[in-house]
Amino acid sequence: MNAPLNLLKLCVGAESVEDLVHWQDSQRHRWPEGCTRHVTRMWPKREAELLEGGSLYWVFKGVVLARQRILRLEAVEGEDGITRCGIVMDAPIIRTEPQPRRPFQGWRYLKGEDAPRDLPAHRPGDDSLPPELSAALADLGLR
Repeated sequence: MNAPLNLLKLCVGAESVEDLVHWQDSQRHRWPEGCTRHVTRMWPKREAELLEGGSLYWVFKGVVLARQRILRLEAVEGEDGITRCGIVMDAPIIRTEPQPRRPFQGWRYLKGEDAPRDLPAHRPGDDSLPPELSAALADLGLR
């Protein structure tokens, strides 16, 4: 089986994985079934591939540090009448090995074989290091 196709997205407004966790927890009452939803302007053309086990990988300050499994995509109409893509994700945020990324706008596809590995669940404080230091350690194979 091929590795799933994923999305890569800058986590605007959050400085750390903890910030994202706190924000999503504060918004959970707005989303159905306790899932998380992120609304984006463009609809992925490769939807079927994403829904075969893909995740949204979050980039913090130029470093991928976490992911959430994508459950479905749904149409969301804004107050301006424009339909956007709601990416519905599983609630748990899974921390990943740090992986540096150059700045970009919107989202990008991320092949499964290029995605960072998940960190073991028993390491909850792994992103307490500054993202730049985590990325440097990862580049050296020390993290």
